[in-house]
Amino acid sequence: MDLFDSAEAPPADGAPLAFRMRPRHLDDYVGQQALVGPHKPLRQMVESKSVRSMILWGPPGVGKTTLAELLARASDSALEQLSAVMAGVKEIRAVVERARQTRAQTLLFLDEIHRLNKSQQDALLPHVESGLLTLIGATTENPSFEVNSALLSRTRVYVLKPLSEQELIDVMRQALEDRERGLGRRSIELEEGVLQALARASAGDARRALGLLETACDFTEQRGEREVLAKAALLDVIGHQSSAFDKQGDAYYDLLSAIHKSIRSSRPDAALLYMARFIQGGGDPLDVVRRLSAIASEDVGNADPRALPLVIAAWDAYLRLGDYEGQRAIAHAAIHLAVAPKSNRIDRAWKAAQSFVNSQPQVDVPSYLRNAPTKLMEELGHGEGYRYAHNEPDGYPAGDAHDCWPEALPKTRFFEPSTQGQEKRFAEIMAWREARDEEANQTPGSA
Repeated sequence: MDLFDSAEAPPADGAPLAFRMRPRHLDDYVGQQALVGPHKPLRQMVESKSVRSMILWGPPGVGKTTLAELLARASDSALEQLSAVMAGVKEIRAVVERARQTRAQTLLFLDEIHRLNKSQQDALLPHVESGLLTLIGATTENPSFEVNSALLSRTRVYVLKPLSEQELIDVMRQALEDRERGLGRRSIELEEGVLQALARASAGDARRALGLLETACDFTEQRGEREVLAKAALLDVIGHQSSAFDKQGDAYYDLLSAIHKSIRSSRPDAALLYMARFIQGGGDPLDVVRRLSAIASEDVGNADPRALPLVIAAWDAYLRLGDYEGQRAIAHAAIHLAVAPKSNRIDRAWKAAQSFVNSQPQVDVPSYLRNAPTKLMEELGHGEGYRYAHNEPDGYPAGDAHDCWPEALPKTRFFEPSTQGQEKRFAEIMAWREARDEEANQTPGSA
């Protein structure tokens, strides 16, 4: 039987609203206009009835399964659906065997493809390559990391975005007006702002929006002959919105990246926004403070030498105060880092030093910098000529004769202070010392 025959009976009334309202035609599909709009790739596939293997990457509830069903129907393909959570090589082979026996064009929709291991993904390869199967993989995780490169090279990746609030409102209006599959037979009236509140609570997820709408409609009030959904009724339906995320998934690292880049860009409000979302979603505040520690040296550096001690103090405060008060200490450090002058000169200097050492076969410590704990080492000249800085004028042993640099290596500067914050003072101090070096080098016997 054609699963997508328009003559097929509608889903049972007891099925969830989101399932009943799944679009039957591409024109009913809401969102993803960059893929399904006029002259866009997936619409062209539907119009040409020629579907290519692809991976649909996007968050839950944005229409990945629906697109697979619409593409299968448009191309007159037999649709096989598997979930990678339950399926293995055995189930994949069964799909392959059915495709061989029927000789029909077969579209395999593989939900959560990122959960297949390498051997399971490899089992798909020859059949996708031969054209026996047209693969549509769906994933909420970055396929660059989760899908084998061999399989990835045989598919096209399409990125699906969360639906906008207006798109979610459009989806819910469809359900309220549809008399066959939706809630249209009830003629429910909505107080102003109800759909906007439900859309905002759904965070781009159409399935969640329809689920919340369906639940909310259980709390309508009868006002005379009218059935009204009041905005006050939404409080118990929506409740506290805490959208958790996979701590090993992209959202986790994207939020940490957003915190880091907001602070680097000196945007304290954005940094607090992403920190609050990270912690609300179940992220560990200690992961934030670890990232702040890296930022203190990488992005603030000596432009504000107080930054790193402040972060470490916030870390310590969190451990001493506990989670509730401790989060405020982490926010304290984040705001300081965001507002502080910025310099990446420490990061650049360290990478330059590492690169320089990697290019040198040998780095010999000058003899005057070496320890001489034994008589033999003294006889070898270790430590001879070392000038104790605190005994020197202004606490600085001036001159190239005591530059602490290996004689066999070309003199190289790694650290170049910026003109930001305290590093401007560092630059002045370093320039003064360079002048003292030049003076000492020009005065015979001064070194």
